[in-house]
Amino acid sequence: MANFPSITPSYGQSKNSNPNVLETQYGDGYSSRLVFGLNQNLKVYSLAWNNISESNADTIETFLDARGGSESFTFTPPGESSGTYLCRSWTKTINYLNRATITASFQQVAEP
Repeated sequence: MANFPSITPSYGQSKNSNPNVLETQYGDGYSSRLVFGLNQNLKVYSLAWNNISESNADTIETFLDARGGSESFTFTPPGESSGTYLCRSWTKTINYLNRATITASFQQVAEP
């Protein structure tokens, strides 16, 4: 499995958690909840690499293009432990001469 290039994202990234929980409603407002699945709380990161060099932007874009949105890779979010992720969409914006911004959404996946 490929490792994401060691180019640190800019501050301001967000992490989305959406645990997979089954809930049953009973009469009188009572309910019960059950955590569903082994990997029930996979994360989604919204990341940006702001005003990085054009060569670093090309490195990131080439890496993501090679995976084609279907091949997973290893990534270590800042301040977190490494995991397996997919990137199905990203955007490259050329801000200035030789400077670019990449925004991407990395979805954590559980694979055998």
